[in-house]
Amino acid sequence: MIKNILCLCMLLFAQFANAQTKDANKILQIMSAQEKAWNEGDIEQFMKGYWENDSLVFVGKSGLTYGYNNTLANYKKGYPDKTYMGKLKFTILSMQPLGKQFYRVIGKWELTRTVGNLSGHYTLLLQKINGEWKIISDHSS
Repeated sequence: MIKNILCLCMLLFAQFANAQTKDANKILQIMSAQEKAWNEGDIEQFMKGYWENDSLVFVGKSGLTYGYNNTLANYKKGYPDKTYMGKLKFTILSMQPLGKQFYRVIGKWELTRTVGNLSGHYTLLLQKINGEWKIISDHSS
């Protein structure tokens, strides 16, 4: 009886760990796709990682921004062309599931540009919405 319970617990743990690995891999794919889109000068494609909703929250050097469209507009204003966009590199420092529907990602971003390099850190909160992981909160410094 105890062996059966232990086997069941191990099986459930393995399934949970497998689900976490799949979710983490999906999030890594999103981050990679964002990096690629940015490096191609495609801000709209980069934004596909974000939740297209007025409740999206972005915190950056200019303060708090609510909404997908406002965040997109800020990106376009701050990075009007490929020269200002440069080449983006994400380095993930930590990925932590916060239950089944949320992940926190902490990392470093670097822009290599002819007009001056930039770098900083970010904390992202992602939520699984309609089966897809989306950034619902981004604090970048």
